[in-house]
Amino acid sequence: MAHGPDGPAAAPEAAQGRGMGSEPALHAHGIVKRFGPTLALDGVGLTVRPGESHALVGRNGAGKSTLVGVVTGLHRPDAGAVTFGGAPAPAFGDRAGWQSKVACVYQKSMVVPDLTVAENLFLNRFEGERIRWSRLRRRARDLLAEYGVNVDPDARAGQLPVEQRQFVEIARALSFGARLIVLDEPTAQLDARGIQRLFTKLRELQAQGVAFLFISHHLQEVYDLCTAVTVYRDARRVLTSSVADLPKDELVAAMTGERAGAAGTSWRAASGPARTSSEPALRAEGLALDGEFEALDLAVHPGEVLGVAGAAASGNTALGETLAGMRRAGAGRVTVQGRAVKPGSVPHALDAGIGYIPEDRHRQGLVPDRSVAENATLTVTDRLGPWGTVLPSRTREFALSMIGSLDIRTRGPEQPVSGLSGGNQQKVVVARALARTPVVLVAVRPTAGVDVKSKDALLGVVRRVADEGSAAVIVSDELDDLRVCDRVLVLFHGRVVAEYGSGWTDRELVAAMEGVRDVEGVERTGERS
Repeated sequence: MAHGPDGPAAAPEAAQGRGMGSEPALHAHGIVKRFGPTLALDGVGLTVRPGESHALVGRNGAGKSTLVGVVTGLHRPDAGAVTFGGAPAPAFGDRAGWQSKVACVYQKSMVVPDLTVAENLFLNRFEGERIRWSRLRRRARDLLAEYGVNVDPDARAGQLPVEQRQFVEIARALSFGARLIVLDEPTAQLDARGIQRLFTKLRELQAQGVAFLFISHHLQEVYDLCTAVTVYRDARRVLTSSVADLPKDELVAAMTGERAGAAGTSWRAASGPARTSSEPALRAEGLALDGEFEALDLAVHPGEVLGVAGAAASGNTALGETLAGMRRAGAGRVTVQGRAVKPGSVPHALDAGIGYIPEDRHRQGLVPDRSVAENATLTVTDRLGPWGTVLPSRTREFALSMIGSLDIRTRGPEQPVSGLSGGNQQKVVVARALARTPVVLVAVRPTAGVDVKSKDALLGVVRRVADEGSAAVIVSDELDDLRVCDRVLVLFHGRVVAEYGSGWTDRELVAAMEGVRDVEGVERTGERS
């Protein structure tokens, strides 16, 4: 039984009646949160019962992370209320009070790797006290045993498998008295056996009354673990339902706003791109990177934009970075117009004709205290003067041409790039990637953090690159980024699981990216062996 945004906030009946008390472990009601002009949460609600695993799902930007920030005390809501076990949430800033109610276990482990398990469990609890190490280890052993965590308290945390580090974090949270644990993408770094062990432990803790708020991009896991699910879309709650009562296609439809059964292209198993008469501009053969993606083949032809879609931990970002020489493949090879590219070498990739737009322009794309001109010409300094010199006049002339071509809004080539808006900074990164007139442009989430107008302009540039005879690869989980593509490959847990032509629907693509099996039009895309 599903509830729309105006329906009851309580979890479905299937999630109730566990005999663990009538008060919800968590009840959030009417939560509003703004960040400047951006409305991140628009009167949303969420209820999690004791002993329940409740999934919170939605596309990027739906409001999930902001809601987690509110219910863990990191964000102060502008309106609404949060209660734990029927009692009001602690005051904002009361760290100890929040620790006694809720904890969050993130995708990236927060344990201190060089400390032992025992030291991590009791970190920051002995301020000003003399530590008796034998007693500390004994207390750690008792705490782990209480929650059935089979981990050596003397082991270095960094030497533990990922799921055991998660068990330690959960045990630490429970030791403060928290009975609600937020799991944010907990399976992203786990293999199939690790996921099975994690889920087994979670079910054991549920039997003790511990509640879990489960956030994952892998919707099949919602059906494997959870009893209830809430869907956010565009900062609003659109659905709360018993998992058992919600068909997978309806869940995907709620996330995308696209009705189940909407017309679209039929899915086909990934079997390589449609052949054309031209030699591929870029080809990858047997390309693999240990821990990120399995051996795969792809080819991109002149005039084509290929999308590589995937959610968190799919391996799509690592694939884009490997194609651009940022990471060294463990197997296989990359060629540009038939010429082999040296693995893990950015200079060689540039010389071969690969232009690159990185995922994080601040960390990988810009030198903030340098000018627009200097940033835009970083890849062509060998062309700006004789015998290795860089002539300011040539630098300025080149930069002016890129500023005009990409409509970069700046006071001039000499303006520090740090003074530009986010969209114009990204255009400078694009200018640098295009400066050498690449054979193929590889763009990883090229519109991240820019406004709608800049997004359209940037995607238009990528399309223009292909229309003028080069090739492009867009690596992204943003549907709008992928609409400009002629074909889209979908990665899930490091494997290519689907390929679409240009007429895909949001429902189809999201289902494949999220690993949902048995959805109409998506044939068992998410299975793990």
